[in-house]
Amino acid sequence: MLEDPSTLDHDKARQGADSPLGTAYQRGPVMFRGQMIPTDGTTSGHLLSGEDSTDWLHMDPWRVLRIQAEFVDGFGALAELGPAISIFGSARVKRNTPDYIAAEKMGGMAARKNVAVITGGGPGIMEAANRGAALADGVSVGLGIELPHEQGINPYVNLGMSFRYFFVRKTMFVKYSSGIIVCPGGFGTMDELFECLTLVQTHKTAKMPVVLYDSEYWSGLLDWITGTLQSRGMISALDPQLFKVTDDPTEAVEYACRMIPGAAGDGDASATR
Repeated sequence: MLEDPSTLDHDKARQGADSPLGTAYQRGPVMFRGQMIPTDGTTSGHLLSGEDSTDWLHMDPWRVLRIQAEFVDGFGALAELGPAISIFGSARVKRNTPDYIAAEKMGGMAARKNVAVITGGGPGIMEAANRGAALADGVSVGLGIELPHEQGINPYVNLGMSFRYFFVRKTMFVKYSSGIIVCPGGFGTMDELFECLTLVQTHKTAKMPVVLYDSEYWSGLLDWITGTLQSRGMISALDPQLFKVTDDPTEAVEYACRMIPGAAGDGDASATR
C-alpha cells in the first residue's frame, strides 16, 4: 500500500535521490516529485484473483477498458495543470550540446512565464526542457510511453505519467498544450509534429502555434513541403503558414505562448524568478 504523502518526511526522502527534485511519489500510474506531491491522503486497494489463466487480459473488450482507464487517469492528472506548452525533440541528444542547452533555456523561460512545460518525459531534448522548467521552479510534466528500450521518466519531471498507448499519450499533449515547440528529432518527433499540424489544418483542434526550432535541421523537410507537397497540390498555399521556423529560443517560446493570456511578450524571459 502506498504511504500517505502527508506523512512523508520530504527532507529524509530526498537523501540519496537521483533527482534534484527529490524522491518520486507514485499514485497509480501518476508520478509526482517536489512541489507537485499531493498533500491529501490516498486510498488504495487490491483485488485478489484466484484465476489460473490470464487470457482474459488480452481480449479486446478488456483492452478497451485499459484504454478507457488511461484516458481517465490522464484527464484526472492534468485537468488542473493550467496554461502549458509542449516541447518535442529527440531522446538521443546528449547533454551540453547546443540543442540540449537551447531546450533547457526554453523550459526555463516558459516556467518563468508561469507556463507549464510538457515533454515526452524521456532523456535528450525532453530532459533538457524538463530540467529548465524544474530548476526555474516551474511545473515540469513528463508523459512517458512504455517501451522496452526507453529509460523511464527523467529526473527533472515533477508531474509524470507513463502510457501504454501512443494515441492516448498524444491526446494528452494536444488537449493540454496551448503551443508546441518542435526541436530536432527522429520518427517520434515527426509523428508528433504532423499529428498536431493535421489537427490544426482540419480544424479538429483550436488554432495552435507550432514552432520548428533550428532552421538548418528542418530545411530539407521545408523544401519538400513547399517544393513537392505544395507544388503538386497536396496541401494548400496557406498550410506552410501553420508553423513558424526560428533559430532563437526566446522567439520560439514567445511564439508558442502567444495564445496564452499574459504569457507572451511579458518582459525579459531570461530573468530569474
